Amino acid sequence: MTSPVPKGQPSPLIQMAQRLTLSDAHFRRICQLIYQRAGIVLAEHKRDMVYNRLVRRLRDLGLDDFGRYLGMLEADQNTSEWQAFINSLTTNLTAFFREGHHFPILTDHAKKRTGEYRIWCAAASTGEEPYSIAITLADALGQTPGRWKVFASDIDTEVLQKARKGIYRLDELKTLSPQQLQRYFMRGTGPHQGLVRVRQELANYIEFNVVNLLDKQYQVPGPFDAIFCRNVMIYFDKNTQQEILGRFVPLLKPQGLLFAGHSENFSNISREFWLRGQTVYGLSKDKI
Repeated sequence: MTSPVPKGQPSPLIQMAQRLTLSDAHFRRICQLIYQRAGIVLAEHKRDMVYNRLVRRLRDLGLDDFGRYLGMLEADQNTSEWQAFINSLTTNLTAFFREGHHFPILTDHAKKRTGEYRIWCAAASTGEEPYSIAITLADALGQTPGRWKVFASDIDTEVLQKARKGIYRLDELKTLSPQQLQRYFMRGTGPHQGLVRVRQELANYIEFNVVNLLDKQYQVPGPFDAIFCRNVMIYFDKNTQQEILGRFVPLLKPQGLLFAGHSENFSNISREFWLRGQTVYGLSKDKI
């Protein structure tokens, strides 16, 4: 049992932060390492964010110097701390039915396809996006076994744990209709008042796994009718974006769709995709 912090004294984390400094050299090393491991490009204005997130890792490990921490990482390329390092520096901004104009397009597309409709959510984060996709497909295609499937992935293992649990605050589901809320979620009672859990019947259609988009080959059950890769490419440089888009091409079925984020434009990056609608792309070879 930990002792309480004496009144008037800062917390241990604040005390450590007061002693630690992030030098220019250490910040550059951090930027290089996260780029090599996850393809994430960190600009100078992210320096405070990097400091605040990694100082917690140093505290947990009992380290008082960024150089020692980085040395520990570089000394063992297989240490589990690499995953904690990546988890600390990934940004997970998401919401249910975010960029809502995509979901009617998904509905129309799914209704026109035959066989099992398969979709990959390549940045699942804490689960709001893949569950939004699943709700859309359940509404459009029903819940007949084998009719559709969602594969959801992320590089961050911590957010995937939350996604698998499927527990959210009720006020996070404001974009759902009352019918969807009742059909696909269970309300918490007693100490769980104000929380909801995704019903198992819906969760069964989603498979969560860790995937690093930098990998040369993706361990995913493609090909897919659609891929959601929204608000991820903005963290990569142009060369990395081109490589990832190139790896998506064989993973899309003919006339498949690629959904991008509102601030992403793939037309200037890859000739293998063409813009079909608002941040929705198709394969150029399918274009008539």
